[in-house]
Amino acid sequence: MQNILKLFEHLNWANLRILEKLRSGEAGSHPKLVGLFAHILQAERIWLTRLQGKDSSALTVWPEADLDFCGRTAERNHEDYTAYLAGLTVAEWDRVFRYGNQSGKVFHNSVGDILTHVALHGQYHRGQINAMLRAGGAEPVNVDFITFVRERNGT
Repeated sequence: MQNILKLFEHLNWANLRILEKLRSGEAGSHPKLVGLFAHILQAERIWLTRLQGKDSSALTVWPEADLDFCGRTAERNHEDYTAYLAGLTVAEWDRVFRYGNQSGKVFHNSVGDILTHVALHGQYHRGQINAMLRAGGAEPVNVDFITFVRERNGT
């Protein structure tokens, strides 16, 4: 479980780096960039809602959002995931639970698999954001895990 804690620290670090880039104005105002970032954050929110045993069907997967929404959601997600993970036990990690997706289809997955998915999902879309940045002439954001570890360790 220590690895998932580190992955979620990385997730927050990477989200803050993307947010900073988008707020800098260097990335331009392409709405797709903000849309992809809002999707990452909203998906994190949806999965946490499900993990908490709540209905997530009212949350849209692709919200129409601005950078203020992204900033608030990134901060809230970090706080709420930190609290959730602090209370997670080994037994809970393996617990399989039932949930419905936004279309109402029912699935059964373990808490550990869901948390791993959340940590990896954002990396996929941050890669898309970086590709769009580069295509638009802006410098991509280094969100590599090893960069996070090096910065955290001061090496």
